[in-house]
Amino acid sequence: MPKQKKWILSPEPKLDNIDALSHSININPILSKILINRGIKNYSEAKSYFRPSIEDCHDPFLMRDMSTAVVRLIQSIENEEPILVYGDYDVDGSTSVAMMYSFLKNYCQNLYYYIPDRYLEGYGISKQGIDYAEEKNCKLIISLDCGIKAIDQVDYANSKNIDFIICDHHNPGEKLPAAVAILDPKRKDCSYPYKELSGCGVGFKLIQAFCIQKEIPEHHAFELLDLVAISIAADIVAVTGENRTLAFYGLEKINFNPRPGIKALLQASGLKDKITISNLVFQLGPRINAAGRIDHAHLAVRLLTAIHEDEALIIAENVSNKNTTRKDFDQNITSEALKTIEENSEMLTAKSTVLFNKNWHKGVIGIVASRCIEHHYRPTIIMTESNGKATGSARSVDGFDLYSAIESCKEHLDQFGGHKHAAGLTLSIDQISNFSAAFEKIVQKNITEEQLIPKVLIDSYIEIDQITDKFYSILSQMDPFGPGNMQPVFAAKHLTILGDPLILKEKHLKLTVKDKKGKNKITAIGFGMAEYKSLIMNSNAFELAFTIQENHFNGTKSLQLYLKDIRIE
Repeated sequence: MPKQKKWILSPEPKLDNIDALSHSININPILSKILINRGIKNYSEAKSYFRPSIEDCHDPFLMRDMSTAVVRLIQSIENEEPILVYGDYDVDGSTSVAMMYSFLKNYCQNLYYYIPDRYLEGYGISKQGIDYAEEKNCKLIISLDCGIKAIDQVDYANSKNIDFIICDHHNPGEKLPAAVAILDPKRKDCSYPYKELSGCGVGFKLIQAFCIQKEIPEHHAFELLDLVAISIAADIVAVTGENRTLAFYGLEKINFNPRPGIKALLQASGLKDKITISNLVFQLGPRINAAGRIDHAHLAVRLLTAIHEDEALIIAENVSNKNTTRKDFDQNITSEALKTIEENSEMLTAKSTVLFNKNWHKGVIGIVASRCIEHHYRPTIIMTESNGKATGSARSVDGFDLYSAIESCKEHLDQFGGHKHAAGLTLSIDQISNFSAAFEKIVQKNITEEQLIPKVLIDSYIEIDQITDKFYSILSQMDPFGPGNMQPVFAAKHLTILGDPLILKEKHLKLTVKDKKGKNKITAIGFGMAEYKSLIMNSNAFELAFTIQENHFNGTKSLQLYLKDIRIE
């Protein structure tokens, strides 16, 4: 029997407000209701939402330390100092390095980039990276998507007369590194209006400020928004406010004028239709990430900075092959992890999952943590051995502050970082048992039973006959979707099945449903929902929760429901 999810229906706005918005922008009341619940109440707000303007971006000089950062960067360029661009090995870090390197090579003769080895150096600023900067005679390091907690490492760089400009978006600790400039909107003393930029987004603001200061046309900065869009999607940051504007124009570039590396990646992914945030999250992002997970993220930067299409195609094929290897690791380790949980009675009744296996591949443990949550919905940490230590990736469930829970167990840890939803940590192998017990105790104390039930947030109920091409046309213009502006989820009731459901690849469910009138029908697909087949075949009527998407098959387009859940009436 499939695990029951809790359906939460969005509040119903006042009817007068729905009618007013529907008339002012000429859309279906269901769509007006969704917009109002997302804070869009009038024509002006709807215009900004559907047609974001690049002018909506904030002045980069509102960010703390921005003026100092720009002055130091200009000084370095004018003095012809070698500069090192340093970034993390995930998608946000790789796109950040590719963006900054692509831009600065137009102004800096001696430019290098460095990404730490996931397995030999681990996350963040490493002394090896600083030594590399010294070897290249660099006097300035620009770190992207990392550095906010690198106190010792920045001190080490300072001892070698190497300055740091830190561009990060993670939560700072109580003490900040002694860098020349620290750009991070999450600093308590930073009044920048938008706090949810990706690491690449913070780097972009530095580039934008540099253009303003040097009176360089800003379109030189905006040409880089394709990379910012990928970082926003892959790092699962909010797609609201400034991020939504950056993602909107980044997607526009990807769709109409992609750089050679992205064009090659699209080709390798088999993507031909209009690219959306979802494509970046599920097709492009994992391929870029696979370079650093399976081998080294330098490969991803080489791809994203490639100038010639032939070179880009070769690298894209290599990256895609590594993604295939990553998938194999992912599936095998997930199976092992789930088997471990299911064979341990204490783990089955726990409020958290903490697993360690020294043979698991470090590059996929974050993915495995997410997969485990799909089966056992609770805060999860998956660990393996690396450089004689236990290293782990943690993922949370909706509403539970994972970072705070890990911070409460910090006496057992060597290092940790992250945010509410995801984190990384390192500890001595002999501390695993103590940490696991402490983490479980903290979770038990703070998590609610409500947070342990997976939820489906429903934007609105809808009738099958209301799902028309016109309705979908407006719905699709609400893209880019993501946290804070998720793809609308609908529900329909009093449905019955037409014909027999199909099971695809032994795990996916495909069916045709009809409404109670019997006149309207539509196909639906539920990925990983094969176990629901007997449930719906033995029911008189059921409700579906779903998103609406356009299906392309053999040159024909049709609307299709992508199922989130099924419940019997």
